[in-house]
Amino acid sequence: MKLKHLLSASLVALMATTAVPAIAGKADDTLRVTLRDAIPNVDPYYNTQAAGLIVATHVWDTLMIRDPETFEIKPGLATEWKQVNDLTTEYKLRAGVKFHNGDAFSADDVVYTLNTIVADKKVATPSNYAWIDKAEKVDDMTVRIVSKKAFPAAFAYISSITPIWPKAYRESVGPDEFAKKPVGTGPYKIVSIDSGGDIMMERNDDYFDGSPKGKPAIKNLLFRAVADPTTQLAELIGGKSDWIQDVNADQFDKLGAMPNVQVVRSEVQRIAYMNIAGGGRDRPDSPLKNVKVRQAIFHAVDREVMAKQFMPGGSRVPNVVCYDTQPACDQASVASYPYDPAKARALLAEAGYPDGFDTELYSYLSPAWGGAIQNYLQAVGINVTMQQQAVAAVIKAAQEGKTPLAVAGWSGFGINDVSTYLQYFFTGSSFDQARDEEISDLIKKGASTVDEPARLKAYGDAFKMIADRAHFMPLFTYVKTYGMSKDLDYKPSKDDWARFYLAKWN
Repeated sequence: MKLKHLLSASLVALMATTAVPAIAGKADDTLRVTLRDAIPNVDPYYNTQAAGLIVATHVWDTLMIRDPETFEIKPGLATEWKQVNDLTTEYKLRAGVKFHNGDAFSADDVVYTLNTIVADKKVATPSNYAWIDKAEKVDDMTVRIVSKKAFPAAFAYISSITPIWPKAYRESVGPDEFAKKPVGTGPYKIVSIDSGGDIMMERNDDYFDGSPKGKPAIKNLLFRAVADPTTQLAELIGGKSDWIQDVNADQFDKLGAMPNVQVVRSEVQRIAYMNIAGGGRDRPDSPLKNVKVRQAIFHAVDREVMAKQFMPGGSRVPNVVCYDTQPACDQASVASYPYDPAKARALLAEAGYPDGFDTELYSYLSPAWGGAIQNYLQAVGINVTMQQQAVAAVIKAAQEGKTPLAVAGWSGFGINDVSTYLQYFFTGSSFDQARDEEISDLIKKGASTVDEPARLKAYGDAFKMIADRAHFMPLFTYVKTYGMSKDLDYKPSKDDWARFYLAKWN
């Protein structure tokens, strides 16, 4: 079958102009990974991008490592740990581990890393580490991590977003040079980062035995940033790329018909959402401060249709933003809002807005998603002006409290605990648009107790209030669509972290 019968005219034209030669990754044992976003700083503590997390898990290790299948926490750079008291956990470190530059791993590296990130105001997401008071060296292979207060989610954070730096090397070259020539203990080491942002990695043949990550089968990884999805498709078909993600739904079947390409769909732990500024940060007289207005917005949007249209292949509409693997996530125990435009109009009238009102919707996701919400709200009388902007611009506006409605995506940094979402959006941070003290108090209570039943009850009660008060609208779960070379044996992970150290060639 000819290419023009399979793919869009624009893609056919691009293929004709690029004339990409066939470059089989299997032939030179180099897996070419194409991502949408460039990573300005590959140091994992100084970026918030999903692409940054993918790179980090290949280059660095954490004290504990989460199994991508079972979500069980397994030994990583630490082989065992014990709770000394409510605030202190002691870790026995793995002997014989070396950084990519040959330096031996020890307690000094752990203490340096944790104490540095706690004090450094340039860390991209300081809230992820605000619970840490300090790290202390007991001996060369033993450390203690002390919390500011009881923090039962500590292991979830330690096992995912707390990679360990090499103290001696980073101190000698400085943070800026370290970001250009980073060193970790992970299964791959960075060989080069070019001016265009391409990152070349080579297998770490000295990677330590016993890691849950295992020893990679593929020798080299090349990470490239290509923002344009049509170009990504062309490069995959032409053999210049071996792996892409976020294939458009209308191209999925057509791409899968290509003889050298395979396509895969997999639901992942990422949820598209609309944050509603119920606290009125954007304006003191905001209609969104009225709970009936927020409930009307929930009933006005047909999220089931959006899920089927924009995320085919198994997307679901959750009642609250959490995942089945996370304790305290009980979708059935909280309020749900079926699509009911008549009820939405009635609620608006009860709230004193029978003719609706004007507002703005900010989004950095697909314009089609925001456009659908705009149309649904318009149908019940809410006149929405779209503010389709870049990621950084939307984040900045949200932090400044200037987004009455904001559409974005949440994966929780890959941390398998509900506290990440709850604390990020409901405890007074710059992203807290609800400003609901009752909910905030419940979350703080849950975050500060080691009594697991009490913790889960506090979080469960917070979720019920968030749903009852319609503060935060989950739209649908993400279904990731991957396009890959037929030569590649790759299995997607539920937590949305691409793990190429588990991949191999067919």
